[in-house]
Amino acid sequence: MNSLIVITGPTGVGKTELCLQIAEHYGIDIINADSRQIFAEIPIGTAAPTAQQMQRVRHYFVGSHHIGDYYSASSYEQDVLKLLGKLAEVKGQRAKVEDQFANTHNLTPTTHHPLALLSGGSMMYIDAVCNGIDDIPNIREDIRNEMKLRLEVEGLDSLLEELSRLDPEHYAIVDRKNPRRILHALEICHQTGKTYTSFRTGEKRKRPFNIIKIGLNRDRDELYERINQRVLDMIGQGLEQEARAMLPYRELNALNTVGYKEMFQYFDGAIPLEEAIRQIQSNSRRYARKQLTWYKRDAEMQWFHPENVKEITNYIDSRL
Repeated sequence: MNSLIVITGPTGVGKTELCLQIAEHYGIDIINADSRQIFAEIPIGTAAPTAQQMQRVRHYFVGSHHIGDYYSASSYEQDVLKLLGKLAEVKGQRAKVEDQFANTHNLTPTTHHPLALLSGGSMMYIDAVCNGIDDIPNIREDIRNEMKLRLEVEGLDSLLEELSRLDPEHYAIVDRKNPRRILHALEICHQTGKTYTSFRTGEKRKRPFNIIKIGLNRDRDELYERINQRVLDMIGQGLEQEARAMLPYRELNALNTVGYKEMFQYFDGAIPLEEAIRQIQSNSRRYARKQLTWYKRDAEMQWFHPENVKEITNYIDSRL
């Protein structure tokens, strides 16, 4: 694969339609980089591409896994790199056939730029593909279950104290209000006998393809209005029913996300539906700000309004 186009931006900015147009323009597929859209059971709350949109352009990693499946940024990195290799091979074979046809008929051979398009808003997934991720082992199911049980029985403070003894370096920087990160660090310690810190090298890996990074953004008021409306659209499409079906799985990390956390509070009777909707809108706007803060650290990212399709294609062409 000669070039990988990466298109990202905050939630609700308009990535889906823009990427469909870019993919159609270049005749390429879309590789999804949204860590929740991979789960088949939650298309509404994750704003996954519709069946009609996926008929327009082939998508990978949309509805490809089930809600109970363990999947990580490391798994995603490995799977996408394998896929890119296969796509490059197919495109190379097609280019060879086209060149042979051109030579046989005395035509000017086409200039081939094997491309792939990666798009989504999951910061860790995009970073894993572009820069690589530390080679942290997958956790065994028995270790994961044991640590979950300990969290329920002993509480977070007890696990934090253990982490401070087993891996003081990571304890010093970990978000102590994030049980998932604390559990994961302890899982590594228990499974490998090594510290979580020892696996974190932060080394950027070289890729055998050119990466063209495109960030999408809108005026803040415009973006917030789109986010608020999208939440209302999700409610109209059946988010409440979708979330109810996920109640048996509510402890899974895949559902520890905006849209489902608030609906679960509503089902528990803690807040009315109107407040759940308001919180989903507010938390979605907060997440959009977090995404933009992350992306704007990347000096390689070129920024565009998502409706400036011609400017974007011109920029891509200039980088090929």
